[in-house]
Amino acid sequence: MRVATDIGGTFTDLVYVNEDGEIGVAKSHTTPPNFEKGVIDVIEKSGIDQTAIQTFIHGTTVIINALTERKGVKTGLITTKGFRDVLEIARGNRPDLFNVRYQKPAPFVERHLRQEVEERLNYKGEVLAPLNIEQLKNTIEYFQKEGVEALAVSYLHSYVNPIHEMETVELIKQLWPEVAVTASNDVTKEWREYERTSTTVLNSYVKPIAATYVNRLHNKLVENKTDSQNYIMQSNGGTTTFNSAKQTPINMVESGPVAGIYGAAVLGEILGEKNIIAFDIGGTTAKCSLINQGEVKVSTDYFIEKNERNAGYPIKVPVVDIVEIGNGGGSIAWIDGAGSLKVGPQSAGALPGPVAYGQGGTEPTTTDANLVTGRLSPENFDYKVDLDKVKAAIKEKVADHFGLSVEEAALGIIRIANSNMLNALKLISIRKGHNPREFSLVAFGGGGSMHAPALAKELGVKKVIVPVASSVFSAWGMLMTDLRHDYIKTYIRRFNQVDLTELNQEWNSLETQALQQFKEEGMEETNVLFTRFADIRYLGQEHTVKVPVPNREWTVEIISEVIERFGNLHEQHYTFKLEGTATEIVNLHLTAFGKVVKPQIKKFESGSSNPEDALKEIRPVYFEGNGWVNTKVYNRDILGKDVQVAGPAIVEESTASTVLYPGQSLSVDQFGNLIIDTEVE
Repeated sequence: MRVATDIGGTFTDLVYVNEDGEIGVAKSHTTPPNFEKGVIDVIEKSGIDQTAIQTFIHGTTVIINALTERKGVKTGLITTKGFRDVLEIARGNRPDLFNVRYQKPAPFVERHLRQEVEERLNYKGEVLAPLNIEQLKNTIEYFQKEGVEALAVSYLHSYVNPIHEMETVELIKQLWPEVAVTASNDVTKEWREYERTSTTVLNSYVKPIAATYVNRLHNKLVENKTDSQNYIMQSNGGTTTFNSAKQTPINMVESGPVAGIYGAAVLGEILGEKNIIAFDIGGTTAKCSLINQGEVKVSTDYFIEKNERNAGYPIKVPVVDIVEIGNGGGSIAWIDGAGSLKVGPQSAGALPGPVAYGQGGTEPTTTDANLVTGRLSPENFDYKVDLDKVKAAIKEKVADHFGLSVEEAALGIIRIANSNMLNALKLISIRKGHNPREFSLVAFGGGGSMHAPALAKELGVKKVIVPVASSVFSAWGMLMTDLRHDYIKTYIRRFNQVDLTELNQEWNSLETQALQQFKEEGMEETNVLFTRFADIRYLGQEHTVKVPVPNREWTVEIISEVIERFGNLHEQHYTFKLEGTATEIVNLHLTAFGKVVKPQIKKFESGSSNPEDALKEIRPVYFEGNGWVNTKVYNRDILGKDVQVAGPAIVEESTASTVLYPGQSLSVDQFGNLIIDTEVE
């Protein structure tokens, strides 16, 4: 049996598939700060035999939470003499250009904990000055006195030659074996000193936190007699072993969200939909990503806490390109200083949660608004809902301020939340040169199917797909993933001067490194597949375009083909290409997949072809422009293949509701997915 669990800000989800290919789901509340308890809770709630679990895959928000809440450990940085302030200097391209009071983000490591040692390499990796061992010993002793719990080592040009970093780590382990240590070459071999140092520091900052969490989770599984192969979801859309995750936990920074994106790509492939907008609304956030021609875009240009006013902190590891905003079911509606209605980013979370939970929440949320407007039924909550209390909260906090009825105020909350989400969807599609009419929207998460039909119509998307078990779809995506590792190396060479023998040796070296890592993880070489990319730019440019390149030995003909591919992609991204202009490679990028056996999707056989058999009730729902409309509510579990439903309608399942607007229609496909025609021309 394969089991996947996904920890969200509000709920912990589980999906399992047994030997017969049958899929089951469960959902329970997230239990901060002891997140592993929520995992065990949802496993027990699912009722599965824990001794029968053969493969366990886990997605977690522990790393991103530790970073954003500053709950990592006291960390020290060892760097090349003269470079202790690289984290302070950062980059000059500040986001808020005309803000004269702009302040750069405060480094995670205070200045007195950033220490320099004498050593120096040139840009070719040649040693200019040897590592000063005595100075290094004194630095280690200083950090011991300061009570540091983790160390980051980042030397100049170590991405070319890590010799001094390796010597430093070896000495640290001899003199201070209990401290957590990260060398920059262990997390990234890309250039850019600031970004590389930032990534190394952040990895060390969360390393003890990750090790403690993974060990606690492993121990809980063992206590419950679960003897399984255990994997954790990475930000690149693949999985890795528990042990690897403890060494480079920064690769888990978007562990949970990316699984749903990858799952949407897999579902799109099954349904013959190569162009997908993946849209996930959870309890705390909304996330979206664009999948073009079946390709999930992965980038190392990732930041945490970056917005229009804050430069954020760079993390130079492969992360699925994803836009995330603080708008989910638990997002709080509030009035700002100018008297305008806002929704999010503050969230009521799992505790106290929305007012509807009855667990002490007093601030109205998106979930409360959907309840008051009839989109959600009180019967589908885990708690007894006091609807009068929910209405009173919306009246006091929102309606009275604007002189509106409770229903109008609730609809206003939904419209503001939708506006925020629409901006995120435009950011990944229209603003990157893609026509939304050429894409289908896969909606998942607890709130995805409730908001997606309205958003898709406004964006211009013709089709919305609501997968089976949509509220736990991210966990389903984990079941469909392979082991994955990315190997990126800076290799700056002009195409007209490149040494083909040397270039092919570099590719072979990366593949050998990948095979060795998979061997250590118990993966047979015959199950390892490679995909190659190169980061390329025109001579004189600063940034690059990632280009898929042939997975074989490079020749003069292949170089010509790669340059042509680069020109076409550059034109797609930036509307122009420069024929005949010199080009150069910046990074080589090898993606290695360890293929695992994945569950087969069974065709949908149950349910009734008559929608009236699935009719639960007719209840009033408040729609914009129509007011209260008596709306048919259907039980999704009873809707059979090829059944047709006309809007307005609501299709309910135990953990999600799909809202069909007037003029829209819905059908059930052969796999049980809901296919919505948004009526977009």
